[in-house]
Amino acid sequence: MPPTLTAILSYLSELAHWRIAPYFAEKGEKKNNMPQPKAVGGDSPLALFLQQNPLTADEYAILAIGLVPHVQPHFFDDLMRKFMPQGGDFYQIGGGRSTHFRGFLPTGETALFLLAGEDLERRFEVQQIFSPDHFFSKKKILWLEEVSTGEPAMSGRVVLSPEYVDLFTTGKIVRPRFSTSFPAELVETSLDWDDLVLNTQTISQVQELLTWLRHGGTLFHEYGLGKRIKPGYRTLFWGPPGTGKTLTAGLLGKHSERDVYKIDLSMVVSKFIGETEKNLANLFDRAENKDWILFFDEADALFGKRTGIRDAHDKYANQEVSYLLQRVETYNGLVILASNFKSNIDEAFVRRFQSIIHFPMPKASERQLLWQKAFPEKMSLNDLNINALAQKYELTGAAILNIVQYACLRTLERGENDISDVDIREGVVREFSKEGKIIG
Repeated sequence: MPPTLTAILSYLSELAHWRIAPYFAEKGEKKNNMPQPKAVGGDSPLALFLQQNPLTADEYAILAIGLVPHVQPHFFDDLMRKFMPQGGDFYQIGGGRSTHFRGFLPTGETALFLLAGEDLERRFEVQQIFSPDHFFSKKKILWLEEVSTGEPAMSGRVVLSPEYVDLFTTGKIVRPRFSTSFPAELVETSLDWDDLVLNTQTISQVQELLTWLRHGGTLFHEYGLGKRIKPGYRTLFWGPPGTGKTLTAGLLGKHSERDVYKIDLSMVVSKFIGETEKNLANLFDRAENKDWILFFDEADALFGKRTGIRDAHDKYANQEVSYLLQRVETYNGLVILASNFKSNIDEAFVRRFQSIIHFPMPKASERQLLWQKAFPEKMSLNDLNINALAQKYELTGAAILNIVQYACLRTLERGENDISDVDIREGVVREFSKEGKIIG
């Protein structure tokens, strides 16, 4: 175990013994002074975190309390067994157990007891560390689990961010996996700007986004513009499917060294009242302060026009949109909404976009480039008239790739490497049939 991790757990053990021992000691036994954390050097991620964020003794202890279940799951159970070998309940220490973990899980009450005992004034002082204004909460480092209505706030579990658990224990932050609790997948691409075919105006507007990714933070923080504008940047990509919206988002992330997460709105939107807001809160809380680019594809599902209130369902649906608008406005990174039609997006959102970028159907000259870039170098195009294909068939880049893949597979199946005009035509027919179109 790294020295810093050993030191922080050793301090927590010393603090816990100091606080609990008097409850089991003989009357009149003298109590020592409250132990204080010792400075520990090193270059581990935990050591560097402590150097970059000088913590008070209370903050240090609460960080240790949040970390201990992940490195010594039996810590509190072993601790209480020393004082109560026959078992029993020491309610002062708070804590709880979960469905899947049988060990003791510390709560806010655990932290208050270890640091303040029954001193009410001190308890209120320590409690401030769990407030939304504390940097633990602002930077999404550590917080209290939300409790049911009517239950004491301090009965919530002390939660250390999964990213910081990974960082402090494995030395690196593991990217979140796609799940019901994190309905977003990482967008990665091996392609580059040369592979993206867009018209001049669209490319120019996309370059503006790159400029913001490079200099937006400097302008906001160092030049004082943060006093006048909201954090982050919001943009709308609109146009038919297959015109390069997702690829553009991936390239923006690749060239700004930021992770891009594509949100699955079908998993965010819930039929249960309040669940959609909860799902959105979890997503934005995970993304906050990480410079992630959030890409909402087919955004009409949640960002569409609000309805008139006819029943309770409409009321809560509109509340969800309002909540989403609030979170998008306060997110300090780049948010991209993608839609097939600009008119589908609620005007309240449109007014708040810094830019609206149209991804139209490619023109003939652009389609010619798309056809040329799509074919593998090992394939021969002797009989193909690329210019004629581009002029005749109005297709998106994604559709052209599908056709090329189909034709290449047919060619390989024949044991050849000469692309046939017949295979291309069959591929075109297949693509148009998806949209119910028939070509002569």
